[in-house]
Amino acid sequence: MTTTPSDPTSTHPGRPPVVDLATWQAARDELLVREKAHTREGDAIAAARRRLPMVEFDRTVEVVGPDGPVPFLDLFQGRDELVIYKHMWYDGAPHQGQCEGCTTTVWHLKDALYLNARGVSFAVVTTGPWDEVASFVEFMGYTQPWYSVRDVDEPVGGSMGYLTCFLRDGDRVFLTYSTTGRGTEPVNGSMRLLDMTPYGRGEAWEDNPNGWPVIGDVRAGDPSEGGQACWYWRSDADGLATWGPTSRPVPQWTRPGATPVKTLGRHGDYH
Repeated sequence: MTTTPSDPTSTHPGRPPVVDLATWQAARDELLVREKAHTREGDAIAAARRRLPMVEFDRTVEVVGPDGPVPFLDLFQGRDELVIYKHMWYDGAPHQGQCEGCTTTVWHLKDALYLNARGVSFAVVTTGPWDEVASFVEFMGYTQPWYSVRDVDEPVGGSMGYLTCFLRDGDRVFLTYSTTGRGTEPVNGSMRLLDMTPYGRGEAWEDNPNGWPVIGDVRAGDPSEGGQACWYWRSDADGLATWGPTSRPVPQWTRPGATPVKTLGRHGDYH
């Protein structure tokens, strides 16, 4: 049930106008035309992505997992397709000091059952030494397979923070696609949902109505106060977004033994 505003042109400070349902529906239908065009363009881009040339590489290159070194081919688990996320790593940092963005991405894909049903395997690789990686994986409660690719060259190793896709043809392995930055956002369903909400992500780069409120924990001296990119990736024990000395990546507060920390322990602090 909706109510009809006594003055349809009235506005609240920093918010769009309040209108009746019919006026809202007309505006919604107009936007829907653009949304459908965006979807169709996304389909066309995906079609072009499937037509990218491939790069063959040595299938026998070894990565290190819980059972020791294994050939990269094993990550396919007998399937023909593989998606890996390349997780950044900071040697010697405590759990709360590992990459916030990578934690956000991997947390949104805690298992790959639907990918597996489509014949696609999923794994996470990182440059960290295996003993540190194994401890982190146990703490986070991850069930998807992780591997260390320390000293392994591209496309398996190399730069981290990427989603990368591979195809297997018998014993031959091919790189088919790779993306980084905001290209990894399809994994993160929370961001897509935030994009649908009235206040969005609350980041400085967003195009918002004049007077739109700044969201977040605006604390003196906080370099990631509301409005800054990805300010909500870390929080304190009370759930307040902050990158201060009592913070850790948001999902870690559900982990056993997570307690407020006195040192941030981000990269650069440990060597």
